[in-house]
Amino acid sequence: MVDGKVKEEYKEVGERIRKIRIQKGMTQADLSEKANIGLSHISDIELGKTKMMLATFTRIAEAMQISTDVLIRPDIPEVNNLYQNEFAEILGDCTPDEIDSIIKIVKELKATMHSNKNMYDK
Repeated sequence: MVDGKVKEEYKEVGERIRKIRIQKGMTQADLSEKANIGLSHISDIELGKTKMMLATFTRIAEAMQISTDVLIRPDIPEVNNLYQNEFAEILGDCTPDEIDSIIKIVKELKATMHSNKNMYDK
């Protein structure tokens, strides 16, 4: 088990893991299988109930195909650049009409997220 400020940091990382897992359409069972980590351990990690070893952390990031920076410090410029580069990569092979449609969808999604901010800030 974990104590104090360290516990809060593990909880925040666990919440980020959960959020990204859900965004990627993965269940805890999917992540458990891909990362070769017990299902109950995945649950405990997401809830911040347990410390995880570096090897476990790395397997989780690899299973979700994300940078570990995204899980540790999502608000630093380097991570924001990763997001921007990923978005640019997604748009890279799109037609102008597809790009226009995607931008409209993203703007609507952003507006929805901002109007329901309390749901997405967890």
